Amino acid sequence: MKKIIFKKTVLVMVLAITCFTCSESFLEETNPNNISTDSFWKTLGDLDTGLTSVYNALKNGNVLRTVDEYNRSDMTYPGWGRPSTTNDYYLQTFNNSSDAPNAKWAALYTGIFRANQVIAATNKLMGTFGSAESEQHAVEILAQARALRGLFYFYLHTGFNKGAVPIIDFVPENEAEFYQPISPENKVQEFYMADLEFALENLPTKEEYADNELGRITKGAAAALLGKSYLYDGDYIKAATYFKSVIEDYNYRLTPDIGSNFTTRDEFNEESILEIAYSLKFNGELGAFEEAQTSSPLNFNFAPAGTPAGYRNLYPALWLNMLYRNEKVDTKDPRNFVNQPVLQANGLPVLDANGNRVMAVNVQRVFSLRTSASIALPDDLDTPLYQLTSAQGAQYNNGEHSYWRKYTNWDITDSEKSISATTPRSGVNIRLIRLADVYLMYAECLIKGGTDASGVDEALRYINKVRRRSGVRLLGLSGTGEYPSNDHDEKTYTAKEVMNHLMYVERPLELSAEGNAIRFLDLRRWGILKQRFQELATKRYVASPYPFETKPESGKQVGDPGTKFDALIKEYDGTNGVPFTKWDNEHGEAATNYNDNAYGYWPIPSSEITANPKLYDTP
Repeated sequence: MKKIIFKKTVLVMVLAITCFTCSESFLEETNPNNISTDSFWKTLGDLDTGLTSVYNALKNGNVLRTVDEYNRSDMTYPGWGRPSTTNDYYLQTFNNSSDAPNAKWAALYTGIFRANQVIAATNKLMGTFGSAESEQHAVEILAQARALRGLFYFYLHTGFNKGAVPIIDFVPENEAEFYQPISPENKVQEFYMADLEFALENLPTKEEYADNELGRITKGAAAALLGKSYLYDGDYIKAATYFKSVIEDYNYRLTPDIGSNFTTRDEFNEESILEIAYSLKFNGELGAFEEAQTSSPLNFNFAPAGTPAGYRNLYPALWLNMLYRNEKVDTKDPRNFVNQPVLQANGLPVLDANGNRVMAVNVQRVFSLRTSASIALPDDLDTPLYQLTSAQGAQYNNGEHSYWRKYTNWDITDSEKSISATTPRSGVNIRLIRLADVYLMYAECLIKGGTDASGVDEALRYINKVRRRSGVRLLGLSGTGEYPSNDHDEKTYTAKEVMNHLMYVERPLELSAEGNAIRFLDLRRWGILKQRFQELATKRYVASPYPFETKPESGKQVGDPGTKFDALIKEYDGTNGVPFTKWDNEHGEAATNYNDNAYGYWPIPSSEITANPKLYDTP
């Protein structure tokens, strides 16, 4: 891996640097491909250009490897063809030659290499810029580069080899210097946390950046990452200190509509702490999957097949489908009351004497706002899908009972093909950290992972903030808490019960398929991965058809009756139908194959083992 990086990028930022966008003018720079080694790294402009390349490294899809990271958790099923799959991440049979760990490792070290160049050049030039303002700008460039290097190492530390990976904190001057030994995990953690602490001290806040600098890493993001690092270590007290600062010191707020976090309509909103920016302005000179591409390719991975033109490389697991389906809405919230067409048993609408649809007024939503913003269900009558009803807008076949809305263009087009017939293209930003995640992690800290009853009331307060935003029933007793008049579930919670709710309900519902492997890392740090796969493998489900109105032909108001076979599911209880064998034993292979030593972390990739003769030397 390092040999490849060296040949392509040694010593000079002659990388394909393009605009890091979603904000139209963010980091607009000329391409420096013709700049010589001797003339580069002379000015603040050179440093900004180099920094752009570090941000572009973050846009490489292999940094997150979203599809594979979620298929190795309990949250998804990989693509079509139930009940058989050969996906080695889902089956927990991958090894150090598998593509995901090799590609992710290379992408992260590419980002580190670029950050190191900016850090070294900035340190060298510091004190030469001639004005206090320029010197301060240089400090902010340095803080951003160190924050991004800290982020890349945080992902390596939490993702690979139990945290023990090579530390490279300089710019190699020859190929041999790329070869560094593995450092102990505690040294790796000390290294990246020093970067994040420097960033916390020197980065601007979100408001202090200019309008054309949306997307740059901020002081609040550094604090959130430090909090996550302590939380993943089980240090609830230190983690809580950083999370409380994020909540109180940086003016973040939950956006009123949870769907604003998953579409293009409200990017960099008040809830956003760190996100990767994309645009629909596709760069035709670059491949769809190149890191400098301005558009995201994730829409094809997540979108349904057929008319929407997706690969549907993953869709929600059965237990998650049921969790979303069964989420209780708050009957005191007016957003949960809508007008719906009255339907016949065959799925067609009831018409009045003039041929108009008969509408039921102020009917309670069947599914929560959070459910409808996150996934598509065939019987969701309240939220369209690709400008049709949900049943009309996707196939719901081959055992596919739901699809992701996240990362797709479901709300702005009639088909992914209408945006690009053959090439993945989406302007939806990838949210890495948002305030709801911090609220839920802070709640976990308040109860110290389920062991401290003194923090229950305050933990419920933050969980209920997240729930109330989506109009779902709150936890606890009516008349209590911050929102006493809203619907509550009338339960008195222990610390352990709050923790179970966070693990099995709130975090998966709120954060499904988001960020960098959030679900897998949660399950691993809680020590329940094997147990979770075993529990899910025992569940059985019943399938039933869903009658619906097909898309009306031109000139007609009403379509024909149609059926989505086996599209509706419910958990089998021994009496409610016949178990559907295609859906039995989900995660069964993972329950058998998974063990912490082999699959709890990505292994050191075979490419690194082959290329690096010093890998196992003592540092």
